Amino acid sequence: MRQAADHLADLANRLDLRVVYVDLDGTLLGPGGSLFSTPDGRITLRPVEAVAALHRAGVELVPISGRTVQMVREAARFLGSASYIAELGGVTSFDGQIHHDHGAFRGIGSPFEAMARSGGAALLLEAFAGRFEPHAPWAHLPREASMLFRGHVDLDEARALLDRSGFDWLSLEDNGIIPRRLPGSGTDRFPGLAVDEVHAYHLVPRGVSKAAAAAADLARRGLGPDAAVGVGDSPADAELAPRVGAVFVVANGRRAVEAAGSWPENVYVTEASHGDGFAEVVFGLLGT
Repeated sequence: MRQAADHLADLANRLDLRVVYVDLDGTLLGPGGSLFSTPDGRITLRPVEAVAALHRAGVELVPISGRTVQMVREAARFLGSASYIAELGGVTSFDGQIHHDHGAFRGIGSPFEAMARSGGAALLLEAFAGRFEPHAPWAHLPREASMLFRGHVDLDEARALLDRSGFDWLSLEDNGIIPRRLPGSGTDRFPGLAVDEVHAYHLVPRGVSKAAAAAADLARRGLGPDAAVGVGDSPADAELAPRVGAVFVVANGRRAVEAAGSWPENVYVTEASHGDGFAEVVFGLLGT
């Protein structure tokens, strides 16, 4: 991935920026889910200032997250955002209307209910015991289109297992690294996992993704790819690249995104991490 700082001025001239899709945890929000926190325990106001700058410029900020609808809706209200995308793209709010994307799921009830009945999650938990577990307590909140896990597994291996076991309508998606320890704390938050690095994973119907949700959202707005950018910290965020003018991976997400494979030229990495990386993108694109 190329350094964002080397290309922001050119992108500012080329793009007709109208929408910024931003991931929450690990991107706009620092460790512990705070808008003000940094990995080294400092307080930063840069993310807040960047959100305000977008509002002043008339650019819509759209949270795009794996969180539940209720959690993303409240975050959107706090950020002053009129729209949001939740459950890794399974649910989108636009112009006061809720839109549902169930991907390859065809059946009665919600995809979550079908996944719970099917045994697909149990298959993964058994196959990757000690490396894969529900991301409690958030995994137990009400969901419609996704199941939430944490751990560290080979995605190709997990997807192949689902396919050959009759769950080819499901896909496991990587939504970024979760810190095992919060700043100022030596406590391991996930003692049950025998892995060196912890990622957030979503089990979703195949076809459900942040990228598909962003493309549908832009279509509803009557906008093309060059009217939008994405900012995130995970492979699920980098997958927006074909759908938007540019994707910016904050510095703390670089390792996870590069490990997932090669990416188009419009995927860039910031110098700063978390919310400061988001601010680096916003101020660079707005020229402020």
